[in-house]
Amino acid sequence: MGIWRSFATKLFILLVTFVAVPAILYTQFQSADEDKNLLLLKSVQEEGRLIARSLHPYLEAFQKESPQSVQEVIKRLGSDRTKIRLLFRPSGKSGTDTFFYVASYPIVPAALLDRERMELVEAGIFDQLRGTCEGDASLAYRYTNPTGKNEVLTSLTPVNMQSGCWVVITSQLAGDIFLSSLGQPYWKTPQIRIALVIYTAMAVIVIMMFLSIWRSLQRFQAVARNIRTRTGKESSFAEQNKIPELSNVALDFDRLVFTLRESEEAIRQTAEENAHALKAPLAVISQSIEGIRRSLPAGDVRGRRGVELIEHSVARLDSLVSAARRIDETLAELMNPKLEKTDISALVRDICAGYADSRKDRGIGITTAITSGILVNANEDMIETVLENLLENAISFSSSGGTIEVSLQTDSGDAVLTVEDEGPGVPEENRSRIFERYFSQRQARYEGSKPPESESYEESDVLEDTQAGGENRSNHLGVGLWVVRRNIEFMGGTAVAGGASGGGLRITARIPLAA
Repeated sequence: MGIWRSFATKLFILLVTFVAVPAILYTQFQSADEDKNLLLLKSVQEEGRLIARSLHPYLEAFQKESPQSVQEVIKRLGSDRTKIRLLFRPSGKSGTDTFFYVASYPIVPAALLDRERMELVEAGIFDQLRGTCEGDASLAYRYTNPTGKNEVLTSLTPVNMQSGCWVVITSQLAGDIFLSSLGQPYWKTPQIRIALVIYTAMAVIVIMMFLSIWRSLQRFQAVARNIRTRTGKESSFAEQNKIPELSNVALDFDRLVFTLRESEEAIRQTAEENAHALKAPLAVISQSIEGIRRSLPAGDVRGRRGVELIEHSVARLDSLVSAARRIDETLAELMNPKLEKTDISALVRDICAGYADSRKDRGIGITTAITSGILVNANEDMIETVLENLLENAISFSSSGGTIEVSLQTDSGDAVLTVEDEGPGVPEENRSRIFERYFSQRQARYEGSKPPESESYEESDVLEDTQAGGENRSNHLGVGLWVVRRNIEFMGGTAVAGGASGGGLRITARIPLAA
């Protein structure tokens, strides 16, 4: 259903409507115009017949009368609207070029009449008469007469007599049937052309209104992108808005951005204050436990195990406080980071070199395969956090003598960062969960023997003090990889986990290359 609410869909429907509606109306109007023209043709054809019928007695007596008498009759039958031409072909003659003018109304010079006769012959007007001079026709033939005026021949009526074939042609000036499509395509009529101009102007205005709103939304999107990524020229929504009706919307967006930035600072401050407030009593508890431990009798096994549980729980609480602060700071950073073109190759190379030097004492090697000159739109601090967390995670699962492989290549428009370790790996069903907050695949183990059966606790809530590399496991609470995915996704990429070739874990992060 979302596609029907899309602005682009509505614009498409509007365009289709502007095309379909006039097409449908044109078809209907054209059909009506054809019916109207049919009635008009019948009317003018009947007019031609009546004129021919009125001339009949004069044509029979033509040999006895002078041509002037026929001219006088035609003048009486004609009008300012209707023009009449009388042509004659003597008996025994054939062919369309044997007709000649006898009279006309209004009177036209003989030279012009002869030119007109030749034009009508070439146009095939007389071809509609049979050789016997029978039949009549409703014409709808537009042409320019010798005087330069546009005419519409409306009827051709033959009168067959012993003396020959008489033809009465009636016509009207095009201006007299201005609103008719007689003799021309319907779309050429003035009313259709005027309607087309008006309709086109309306369509252009409406579409321009839609496009104006679209452009404002695109400007809003650009402003939002610049504010979110802190790239390009950052400006307010109100400055970019050009539509008065969207002014209040733009102001609300600007207030929202201001509120988010205030929230970012508030989150940072609150995280710091909460961490300080919680760590102070935890430090007091840790110091007090040491005194309790010393005061316990040497044979009080149960008491010592209880103290050890308290110490582990305090250490875990301390780690949880640190993790919570780290999560809050990450969320605050994601609210308003600045993305810019970054040489990720140089950044990854420098960070890996620093980690390789710092981990020599633990016997953990870091090998790299880095393609130079890879550029991405990113934030250096976020990239550093991603790589540091990936390396810390890999180191925490690596034993002395192990190797961590870091690769940075390009593939299908992305920079592909891969960190692979030789640790125990992660079961396939948990590989997507390791990016969840507070999820850890590390095995918890209580240092020493289990507490007495009378004591109950959850092993998943108790972390061992040390692991293979001697690193404190209380620092690994399933936050690092959560931060990795959040940062990568914010930069428009993805992070996934898979199995390494040696049985360890491989984390692959993809970040779009800079344009």
